[in-house]
Amino acid sequence: MKTFHTVTAVIEIGAGLLLATMPALAVTILFGASLTTPVERALTQMAGVALLALGVACWLARADVQSRAARGLTGGMLVYNAGVATVLVYAAVGLGLSGVGLWPAVFLHAALAIWCVLLLWRR
Repeated sequence: MKTFHTVTAVIEIGAGLLLATMPALAVTILFGASLTTPVERALTQMAGVALLALGVACWLARADVQSRAARGLTGGMLVYNAGVATVLVYAAVGLGLSGVGLWPAVFLHAALAIWCVLLLWRR
């Protein structure tokens, strides 16, 4: 679980910083679209802050592999990663969005969700 929390922390902190500080670039990479309203920009930045919070939680929990809290964090990350993978697939297939980072992000979140399942199953 330590490796999972460390890897997740690095990924989510990086993504969070990008979304919070350069939301237009992040949206272009993910969806191949631009931000057109202040509301879109604010929501993207809020998502970035949320990812920073997840990354910090994973970073702080990385050495705490045996507790119920660490297991709960992994369960929460399972919901997050499975949900994000699903939303991104819908963005591609249902909404026709296609940024250079969209499918890599789908596969990354799907792999992280599977990793969560394996970690939770082992205990």
